[in-house]
Amino acid sequence: MHVLVIGGGTGGMCLAHGLKKAGVSVAVYERYGSRSDGLYGYRVGIDPTGSRALHECLPPGLFTTFVDTCARDPRYFNVLTQSNRTTATIELPEAADAVDSERSVSRSTLRQVLFTGMDDVVHHGKEFTRYEQHPDGRVTAHFADGTTATGDVLVAADGTRSAVRRQYLPHAEIRDTGITAVATRTPLTPETRALLSDEVLNGLSLIFGTKGLVGMLHVMEFKWDAEGRPKNPADKALLDSWSGLRFDNTHDYINLSVWSSHAHFPEDTARQRGKQLVDTVLRVTRNWHPDLRRIFELSDPAAAFPLRIATSVPVDPWPTTTVTLLGDAIHTMTPGQGVGANTALRDASLLCRELTAAARGDKPLLTAIGDYEAEMIPYGFTRVAESLDNNGTSGDDPLYRPVTGRLALFATRSFFSATGKVPALRRRFLADMYAYRGADTD
Repeated sequence: MHVLVIGGGTGGMCLAHGLKKAGVSVAVYERYGSRSDGLYGYRVGIDPTGSRALHECLPPGLFTTFVDTCARDPRYFNVLTQSNRTTATIELPEAADAVDSERSVSRSTLRQVLFTGMDDVVHHGKEFTRYEQHPDGRVTAHFADGTTATGDVLVAADGTRSAVRRQYLPHAEIRDTGITAVATRTPLTPETRALLSDEVLNGLSLIFGTKGLVGMLHVMEFKWDAEGRPKNPADKALLDSWSGLRFDNTHDYINLSVWSSHAHFPEDTARQRGKQLVDTVLRVTRNWHPDLRRIFELSDPAAAFPLRIATSVPVDPWPTTTVTLLGDAIHTMTPGQGVGANTALRDASLLCRELTAAARGDKPLLTAIGDYEAEMIPYGFTRVAESLDNNGTSGDDPLYRPVTGRLALFATRSFFSATGKVPALRRRFLADMYAYRGADTD
């Protein structure tokens, strides 16, 4: 059996590693021209569900590299006001297990980990255009450069704007949530470090501001400096042996993002780049504390990135064929719960198990794909709904309305203030959060 994976993102590469590890022939077709392209250094939270999937699919040594190249773990969950006042600070438990733990990783670093050892599998510069299915069930993928590839299974792992999905499930919709977000990246230097309290420097912080503006701040510190040299000599052997560091542009940074309904941003925000985009953020946060605004002012304009948040509309199960989908290609979700990448990883490990069973003759191929889809569709779209109903990631949220917004903001701050002060509420909050992010099943 030979599997074609369209897209070299997190889910697609995890699947490819798992299939290769199991001895199943696989090829990945990636639109970027090289593994150095597309290096966006924004934080991805890998929860226990995602970590277990990586542990299952990656070679043991590469999983160790993944763990060792993550940023240091956050010690606090903070809730702040736009005036930089603390509404709540909740201490987070230390990671007790290499697998069943929360991890913070730079997207570009994770990309390089997943490309490690896969030069014989990944084909760069391959922009997918269409596929055709043959009477025997095999599938041929066509690419913009005129080349083709044929396999027994085609897996769409090509993200929210999936060209495979448009052909295979043309009725599947992606809906604008009404939210505009802008992410920025600011180098962590002595100057920017001094702008942060110890809890914010060592934590993950939500900022609930007035006038319907929400932010998130996370500091990412790694084991290497800006020149790729180990900060601790004990890490030298690891960094010297990891080929991906040569391609990674990651160094310590502050990730500060803001989002709100479209009405709070200029109409052309999604088309803005560079200094113009940073200036837009500074205008919409003009009533924020000078220290928070200073982080925006010192950010790397080339790294600022706008996004109109989208979400999938659930679709009914479809007849099983030798084409299937994973991750954002089928269940794009808002960042409200921070589980998009983890759900893609869960898809990858599940699909890997099913395809491996088919390759070994344990079940027919279509049965294996059908069993994958029967499990993936319910949990995937459950996560879509839960993500949409969290932290103001829908433009219809009361937080963004002129009158109800003030009441919603007061209720939100009151909830977190009580949670931070009352031990029983604090324990319940942490237990619910970790149970949700660590669950294998729904």
